[in-house]
Amino acid sequence: MCGIAGVVNLNLEKVPGLSRSLEVMNRLQQHRGPDGKGVWAHPNGMVGFAHRRLSVIDLETGQQPMGDQHGNWVTYNGEIYNYLELRDELGANLFRTHSDTEVILHAYRKWGVECLNQFRGMFAFALWDESRKSLICARDPFGIKPLYYTVNRGLLYFASEAKALLPFVPDIETDLDGLKDYLTFQFCLGGKTLFKGIRELLPAHLLTVRNGVVETRRYWEVYYHLDFDHTAKYFEEKVRSLLEDSVAMHLRSDVPVGAYVSGGLDSSIVASLASGRKEHEFTGFTGKFSLGEAYDESRYARDLASFKAFDLHEVDITDHHFVRHIEQVMYHLDFPVAGPGSFPQFMVSQLAARHRKVVLGGQGGDEIFGGYVRYLVAYFEQCIKSAIDGSMHSGNFIVTYESIIPNLSALRNYKPMLQQFWREGLFEDADRRYFRLVNRASLHADEVDWTLLGDYSPFETFRSIFMGSNVQKESYFDSMTHFDFKTLLPALLHVEDRMSMAHGLESRVPFLDRPLVELAATIPSNIKFKDGNMKHVLKSCMSPVLPESIVNRTDKMGFPVPLQEWVTEKGKVRNFVIDILSSQAALSRPVINNRRVLDGLGRELKFGRKLWAFLCLELWQRAFHDKAAEFKQLLMEEERA
Repeated sequence: MCGIAGVVNLNLEKVPGLSRSLEVMNRLQQHRGPDGKGVWAHPNGMVGFAHRRLSVIDLETGQQPMGDQHGNWVTYNGEIYNYLELRDELGANLFRTHSDTEVILHAYRKWGVECLNQFRGMFAFALWDESRKSLICARDPFGIKPLYYTVNRGLLYFASEAKALLPFVPDIETDLDGLKDYLTFQFCLGGKTLFKGIRELLPAHLLTVRNGVVETRRYWEVYYHLDFDHTAKYFEEKVRSLLEDSVAMHLRSDVPVGAYVSGGLDSSIVASLASGRKEHEFTGFTGKFSLGEAYDESRYARDLASFKAFDLHEVDITDHHFVRHIEQVMYHLDFPVAGPGSFPQFMVSQLAARHRKVVLGGQGGDEIFGGYVRYLVAYFEQCIKSAIDGSMHSGNFIVTYESIIPNLSALRNYKPMLQQFWREGLFEDADRRYFRLVNRASLHADEVDWTLLGDYSPFETFRSIFMGSNVQKESYFDSMTHFDFKTLLPALLHVEDRMSMAHGLESRVPFLDRPLVELAATIPSNIKFKDGNMKHVLKSCMSPVLPESIVNRTDKMGFPVPLQEWVTEKGKVRNFVIDILSSQAALSRPVINNRRVLDGLGRELKFGRKLWAFLCLELWQRAFHDKAAEFKQLLMEEERA
């Protein structure tokens, strides 16, 4: 687990100030690799790589950037979990180290870019092919590991974090299309970021630079081609077997491994399977807010720790922690994304980093097995629509409204969302209805001057993903989960990566293993979502390794932050928020009217995200836009040094 960066001249000419640029990028990502750093520059100065290292595998000889005898070089962030098997296939005698980094070099020599389909793991890497004089950058299929790039004056720069590219863009400006996405979904679509000129390499994509041309393309896709030939028992046995195998792979490490334990189904499954492997010293980490059961799920984490007999470390997160750390959270995130969960994730990662270098987590289970309550809402409405239209028995709905009705009590805490959802557009086409469920733009009508954001339509981008050709049109459930898999999941993984790496901690996600994901995409909804029960197949096959309290839960809230309670009361959080949003800079921002944000302070619903969205946006402006000169100054400081 590391931070990577680099630069290449598109015309294969010498890069001006190459060493200085590499050192600056390394400096801005030093938190990602506290155990070492390295740089490599091509003899002709036309390309160079930088690397910050967190030592997890091959502690002695895995330094990067790493080259081979053919003049190829790689800088790499992540883990190739099947590296031992690939070493044997490639020929163990070829290797001079025990690292998975060297596997990438040899795999590329044998298979070219098709090597990407041989890797089981999380990765982002850049490889210089000396014979072809080309740069290849690639990212894992799910977006677990990040990679950003920008092109300026004939130079392509790349890095693990967007902040490392800020000294090299002409100006630090907001991408208005990206901002429109953020205000709509709380994340950007299609490779956009909130920084103008900085792009994200999408999951399952590779980028090549050759003959002065920059190209990107997808190298892997998940296909929702439903398998009606097998029984529920078959799928349950396969899911359990693949999960057990994935967890075993993810435990490969030369340092001890722990796990995040939120008390939810997914993290509990991962922690349970990991703790059951006696060859590993195991411990868990959790956090809580002491403001009532809605904000404290630690009892479920303790139930699991007791059930599996492992140590559990807890952090009690307070308003003091919020005021002290929220600006750090935003700095490490690079830009606001994916909701309030980033703050408690930061706190639990801080706790875990005191005891471990590697932790496992449960990200991905909701998106591949259908764990969000909004699926109930959307599916129920479309079932009713089809019953009224007379199309209920056309094969489009393999879960019926009769099976969903008994499970609607899970919506108890979502009444405001339901009111908003059913206020208009009832029984629209499926794509527009699901868009209404994920669209937050209507909540920001008073605070945002939408006329300044241009004509870009987030719905059209949404629709192109939702209606993807890789999803069979007869399954509305799969269309919903597919959109979240392609968009929300990478945003959540963004948080997972940044909040762990802020503390030099490696986070691994066993649910996101290609064999498991590819199988899950073929499971029909009437098995995944049987009788309206979310993640039924997971609960059914994994219940033997879990306490009943977790298997039978219906109240999972996703680690909400009590921001509304804190700002309603006079105290340090309210004062902090007022100070931030009432500053001269905040009140003079274009697009966002922070006076109106302040006017609504304390009046938002309990789990509302409006204040969070605007507060984080302002903190982002302060951290990066208002300090643009400081990022530019880094290049001059490095030159003087």
